[in-house]
Amino acid sequence: MAMFLASLAVTGGDTNLQVIITLGSLFVTFLVISGIGLMRLFTTRYRLTEDRFELHTGLLFRSERSVPIGRIRGVDLTANPVHRIFGLTTLRIDSGDQSDAAARRLALDGITKAEALELRGRIIALRDAGRARPVDSDGVLSRLDWSWLRYGPLTLWGVGGVFIAAASAYRTLSELQVNPLDLGIIKDLENRFGTIPLWYGALLAAVLIVVLGMIGSTATFIENWAGYELRREDGGILRIRRGLLATRSVSIEERHLRGLELVEPIPLRWAKGAKLNAVASGLGNQEDNRRRRALTPPTPRGEALRVAAEALPTGPGLIERKGLLPHPREALRRRINRALIWSVLIAAVPVGLGLWLGSWLVITGVITGVVLVPVLVAFAFNAYHSLGHLLRGRFLVMCSGAFARRTVAHQREAIIGWKFSRTPFQRRVGLITLGATTAAGEGVYHVYDLTEGQGIALAETAVPGLLAPFIERAPDRG
Repeated sequence: MAMFLASLAVTGGDTNLQVIITLGSLFVTFLVISGIGLMRLFTTRYRLTEDRFELHTGLLFRSERSVPIGRIRGVDLTANPVHRIFGLTTLRIDSGDQSDAAARRLALDGITKAEALELRGRIIALRDAGRARPVDSDGVLSRLDWSWLRYGPLTLWGVGGVFIAAASAYRTLSELQVNPLDLGIIKDLENRFGTIPLWYGALLAAVLIVVLGMIGSTATFIENWAGYELRREDGGILRIRRGLLATRSVSIEERHLRGLELVEPIPLRWAKGAKLNAVASGLGNQEDNRRRRALTPPTPRGEALRVAAEALPTGPGLIERKGLLPHPREALRRRINRALIWSVLIAAVPVGLGLWLGSWLVITGVITGVVLVPVLVAFAFNAYHSLGHLLRGRFLVMCSGAFARRTVAHQREAIIGWKFSRTPFQRRVGLITLGATTAAGEGVYHVYDLTEGQGIALAETAVPGLLAPFIERAPDRG
């Protein structure tokens, strides 16, 4: 009914057979999905034993899955707005394997919050039975400060969300056989601004998109991080709770914490802000890891560093850039050359079109190139100055990134292999990229643009002996 009324509002009260068929299809789809969900809810059974958690679901197609208690890496709680209305939640049990998500994750949907908390406590107690469990009496590491809301608009996802929302609305209207250009609001905008110069209209559109993107980013910040709390709980568990409409509770075992990552996108960096992520094993594949690894929202950089020092108590300054070793000047020249190439390629598009469509496009292309060269060269210098690496005690610290600078501190003993790679352009100037492979986080963390000697020396010093079987030492000619 709501969709039908919305379609009438958009079309001005007019309707046709296509609209009715489309809305009917959506309604039938809603009924089918709801029926499947109810059937799964009524046929779900679970059992917790001393050594295994079992989940049985399905009526026509039975599914019986189980995971050993010792293999469980995470027990998370999530509740969408509908769940919260009825006091329900979803308990997700993750074995942390890098395999298909459906094969390694068990989800118990629609149970009461009290039941979920009790079940999570029992699972963790069984998993940690016989294991030394550290206790911290004052476990709160960080809580949301609403002054951090100023960092909400300083993300680029909001602008992308504007384009995604516009494309989705256009597609929906097209399915209803409604031409968006015929809508009253579009006609009104055309009458009001149809006579202004093209460049002025483009400027207004860009400003409007940025403003809408900032509003969307702020709303996303509130939804994702309202109620945020990072706490160290008994048993050596870092628990992150957050969410306004959809609440989330993510647990990370400290014994699986291999390091930390400090992320500073350009807008956030200009405002002296940063985000802190955990580098931990047992968070699943890359998609799950990116969803569950956040330890803080966008926050003042000093707060992120303070939380880092408490979450991984190895001493202050672990993920500070101060003292990192610089990279060869050839790395700077590579980035400058790349900036110049992209400037020429982008400017060449309007110049090439202008040879057929008019000289004004040629002028536009030249101006574009003149503007892009200093901008992209400045980004090249910024990217070079972001490069750095250092061995700090038990950790290998790596830093890189132009638009989003990432500083990663990773335990050296948790590195399980090295990956050497080089592009044809790196080969010409004698540079390589060193990748530290690991079972945690992204799976591999890179140190970009080292000389061959630097890369081999760094790998051999960071994890002595790991590279030795693959090194051929030159014979002594003296």
